[in-house]
Amino acid sequence: MKTLRTRMDEGILVCVYYGPNGERLIRRGCKIASMLDCPLYILTVDPLPFEEFDAEKSDYINRWKQLAKEHNAEEYIIRDNEKRPVTKVIAEVARENNITQIILGQTAQNRWQEITKGSIINVLLREIPFIDLHIISEARAIEDKEGYFQKGVRAYLVQEGEKYRLSFDYTKDVTYEGIFFKETGTDFNNGVFRFINEQGTIQIHVTDDYAHSMQNVNITGPGSESEIWDKE
Repeated sequence: MKTLRTRMDEGILVCVYYGPNGERLIRRGCKIASMLDCPLYILTVDPLPFEEFDAEKSDYINRWKQLAKEHNAEEYIIRDNEKRPVTKVIAEVARENNITQIILGQTAQNRWQEITKGSIINVLLREIPFIDLHIISEARAIEDKEGYFQKGVRAYLVQEGEKYRLSFDYTKDVTYEGIFFKETGTDFNNGVFRFINEQGTIQIHVTDDYAHSMQNVNITGPGSESEIWDKE
């Protein structure tokens, strides 16, 4: 049974893709919906059919569903096997559910990508001009309730054979640019490096200046129960 809302003239839509920033977006949407006492919807769009989702995607979908249930969301919407531009799908879902505010994560697009592909924000403003957009940037913070990590600083990864060396200076050999979160109380560069690639936001372990694996980790601190997804 759905909760009766007092503000049905407002509606919140949170758009999430796969990656550790999704939960942060959902919680932000939940907070706004709770303040307004209005319906909350969560949307994921994927070009693949649901039956072709790998284990990583399935894990994220299950987490989003659980969060939607915990926060009494009206619906968690999955638009799979979707070949249309994501902006078209978001606009369609917004109209169907009387959405007045949309929450999006801001990915790191360089200037060339904006020129060649266009900004999703500008396209949405043209598609649905009377809807408010909340753009949540990638945080220079990490889920860290016990203070295991220092504040993130800009850093780079340089590939050396099958591993990657952490650097704080930009050179022409840089493979990835991102944010490094150093573990508290260590004299060496141990911690988590966060960067963005074509798959979304990725976090990997760094030990003594080197990343030996490209496993994506969602970590709350050393010794905690980390959720690890093997990258295919």
